[in-house]
Amino acid sequence: MLLLGGCNTHQSALAPFGLEARSTLTLTSVLTFGAVFIALGVALTFVLALRAPEGRLGHAGGMRLVLWLGAIVPTVVLTLLLVFALPAMRPIPSEAKDLRIHVEGEQFWWRVRYEDGGGAPLSSANEVRLPVGRTVVFELTATDVIHSFWIPGLAGKMDMIPGRTNRLVVKAEKPGTYRGVCAEFCGLSHALMAFDVIAMEPAAFDTWLASARQPVRRAQGQGAQDRGAALFSRNGCGACHTVAGTEHDARIGPDLSRFGERLTLGAGILKPTTANTAAFIRDPHAFKPGARMPAYAAMSKHDALLVAGWLKSLAPKESE
Repeated sequence: MLLLGGCNTHQSALAPFGLEARSTLTLTSVLTFGAVFIALGVALTFVLALRAPEGRLGHAGGMRLVLWLGAIVPTVVLTLLLVFALPAMRPIPSEAKDLRIHVEGEQFWWRVRYEDGGGAPLSSANEVRLPVGRTVVFELTATDVIHSFWIPGLAGKMDMIPGRTNRLVVKAEKPGTYRGVCAEFCGLSHALMAFDVIAMEPAAFDTWLASARQPVRRAQGQGAQDRGAALFSRNGCGACHTVAGTEHDARIGPDLSRFGERLTLGAGILKPTTANTAAFIRDPHAFKPGARMPAYAAMSKHDALLVAGWLKSLAPKESE
């Protein structure tokens, strides 16, 4: 049953979609084979020694056996494994022009910022998009406690430590939608702190990045979405959240500027339906214990649905 847990393809080191993860899997397989080879050799020698007739192996023969099986063969095998492993331990080279994605761990969500040198930094949350075949540099830190950034199919895990920035260089090799998690216990909702990873073809990624920098689409007029926007402001949601193109530019909570294109809600724990969004607004602690977002239990279900509907309308123009 434990082995079956690694059979999925969206969150498994056994299903790599990145250069480092594939190299790590190959290295693990070779080292495991080497360890099994040595263990079988030791076991075979032990069995032969027990079954050999008394006196068959003299002092000189015993010393040769110890020399070959106890020193020479293990040294040769371990040296070959070391020579094979050393290149795999070399980090992927990066350049100043490479895409940089700054990820900051929070309790219990992820603050994301893209910097590609081609425009203003782009803020997001709980989602990471990568161009396939290009080198990407993650700059990782934390706001409150130690977190650990891990995308099993892309690369190894890296700690996120308050006051320190760690670098993780990666390269995705095939497109798809995957999942990353926090791999360091960070509080009550540690297990509910995930994020979506979307590996895109380079042209599609460039198109998305350019579109995401444009003003988001919002309905005009006096419809339900306008009432949702007004309720968002009236209830003080803008004191914590940013919505690009509006007066709301706070940085306490996740950036909601393109909430409508998100694949999940609450850092990977819910489907981003209007009903789920409204329920999360009214009582976030029911879904994520220990979350710092205040509950809006006094907000009616109708009003919460209006706010959720407005949030769902926030999307780049390409999503129309």
